[in-house]
Amino acid sequence: MAPDPLAPSDGPPPAGAVRPSARFMRAHPAHWIALGFGAGLSPIAPGTVGTLWAWLSWAVLTRWLATPAGQGGLLLITLAAACWASTVTARHLRTVDPGAIVIDEIVAFWLVLWLLLPAGFWAQCAAFALFRFFDAVKPGPVGWADQLLHGARGWRGGFGIVLDDLVAAFCTLLVIALWHAW
Repeated sequence: MAPDPLAPSDGPPPAGAVRPSARFMRAHPAHWIALGFGAGLSPIAPGTVGTLWAWLSWAVLTRWLATPAGQGGLLLITLAAACWASTVTARHLRTVDPGAIVIDEIVAFWLVLWLLLPAGFWAQCAAFALFRFFDAVKPGPVGWADQLLHGARGWRGGFGIVLDDLVAAFCTLLVIALWHAW
């Protein structure tokens, strides 16, 4: 029996990108997670839509998981699920880092919101704007993290997809901390 060309492995995803759709999303549980339960299917700015979905879902989840420990546990589980789902979905989309995968924005922005607790609405707006800036423009360390995925070292799977967003979250938190210290 021939190996599945879409099965996760250490090599890059196969050539010939696939366009995500609602049908594609329903085809595998990893697709639901990676595409942010549909947020990644937005034809305009899926990363921004995914980050908005993260913000809304975090507001709902924090009412259910009221303790920072419970929220931290959710973050760890989601981070692991994000790496797995991103690997599977990128392979099935046959693209190294598809824009439709937004679980990386979701888990990274959840981390920002968790570490900003108990931030008010305007602080969360500032965090949103900073995070989107760092994620979209990819200055400095965010660009370096992104190059680990796309550069000479090649495919890093789901962790590589998530890494630059975690660095963008760190940069967001660093700017906010410096602003508060000043």
